[in-house]
Amino acid sequence: MAEKILNFHGIGQIRINPNNRKTEKNKVLMRVRLGLLINFHILNDLNGSTKVKKSKIALEVVGAQKSFGQVEVLKAIDLEILAGERVGLMGPSGSGKSTLLNCICGIEPLDEGLIKVAGLDLTGLKHGELEKLRRENMGYVFQSFHLLPTLNAFENVEFAAQLVGIEKEERIRRVTDLFEQVGLSHRMDHLPNALSGGERQRVAIARALVHQPGLVLADEPTGSLDTESGSQVLELLKSLSSTLEVALLLVTHDHESTRICDRVITMKDGSLIAE
Repeated sequence: MAEKILNFHGIGQIRINPNNRKTEKNKVLMRVRLGLLINFHILNDLNGSTKVKKSKIALEVVGAQKSFGQVEVLKAIDLEILAGERVGLMGPSGSGKSTLLNCICGIEPLDEGLIKVAGLDLTGLKHGELEKLRRENMGYVFQSFHLLPTLNAFENVEFAAQLVGIEKEERIRRVTDLFEQVGLSHRMDHLPNALSGGERQRVAIARALVHQPGLVLADEPTGSLDTESGSQVLELLKSLSSTLEVALLLVTHDHESTRICDRVITMKDGSLIAE
């Protein structure tokens, strides 16, 4: 009987000799070889990286519902943001924007529905798993900057990279590159209180991106800045999200800020009313 060749698309070939009497041994060897080929194929897909490729869908929210007591805060929210897409989220105070952000971060659990970040479903994740997901797959830009006052600008950004276990040489390279991109190479050794508001927010943006997340949540990033500094920060967010293919969810009360967004959605009374 002739030798058979099994072709596995994208993986390789396995040859089977039916004349070989050591049937059980052949079966074991075939399973082992198939396993090795599959693992090799997966490693090739990672292009030498230990980090899984970013999902094309950076954020997926399906049927999200959340109540506090008798107050329904989120009402069947559906939202999808693709890698590299910039989405503005507007709405009056009390519309549910902050609650939605907290649920996306995993700080508040949903009552119903699901949220996926980088393809990972937050539902059922343990506290430590949620923390790991936030550290590795999300970046944050706050209105109040939240820089550590005793660390200089470089150290503030480097610290975020340390938290996810990036090696020192790679940390220094990434942080240095980001400071060049945000235009603050000459201010890296300054403490936060020696920086202007716009400079501090640019440091915060570098910190949000140093671990190369798939999604950045920006909550009123220009709220504490003057018009000129705010405009510079917005252009920086636009440029870096495009260059690095990072999805951006920009929460704001300022319609002018949404000019950098690919689309804008509006929340009112816990529902998305326009997209």
